[in-house]
Amino acid sequence: MAALFTGKVLMANRERDEVETERELGLALENKVLLLYFGSGQCPRCRQFSPLLKDFFLRLTDEFYVARASQLVLVYVSWDETEEQQSAFLRTMPKRWLAVPFGDALKRELEVRFAVSEVPAVVVLKPNGEVIVGNAVEQIQRLGPACFRNWQEAAELVDRNFLLAEDFDDWARRSITDPIRRLKYKLDKKTTEAKNKEGKEEGEESS
Repeated sequence: MAALFTGKVLMANRERDEVETERELGLALENKVLLLYFGSGQCPRCRQFSPLLKDFFLRLTDEFYVARASQLVLVYVSWDETEEQQSAFLRTMPKRWLAVPFGDALKRELEVRFAVSEVPAVVVLKPNGEVIVGNAVEQIQRLGPACFRNWQEAAELVDRNFLLAEDFDDWARRSITDPIRRLKYKLDKKTTEAKNKEGKEEGEESS
């Protein structure tokens, strides 16, 4: 995936830090599903969708929702009219987001490469840069975090430690009750065997 950004610089969404893609970003993108979010803080449709995408991203990466962050990274490609508007929008979004610097030629390159002609648009990519979904906006709106599993499989990122919060709750309940059920089964089995043995001995005595 880093090849997509070779020689480019992305902004980390915190205190205007820059991330040199050939070093830190190479590690940040390794073995990850990449979302390119083309949007704007002023676009009405984006204003409706962005909070959903924020929640989607947090539910997959924030420890409040998941036992361990999923293999996901997001890069914001701004259609904002000014750098101030882009900065204001990013301040309302997760700290883990990355962004193409305002006015960078990379914005146009990505638009052309992935045939983006309107916003909001979310292009989903494999770690090698291949497209999984050309525009996942409708999918995210309809399925929420559950659609990440399909992307994960398509990208061949089998991460069996990835659990959504609700899945983790179910797993925790099963892990707590399974030993009890197994113990009960063993006790029941022993009781049944003992009764069968007693019945057999009584039958032999009566004969």
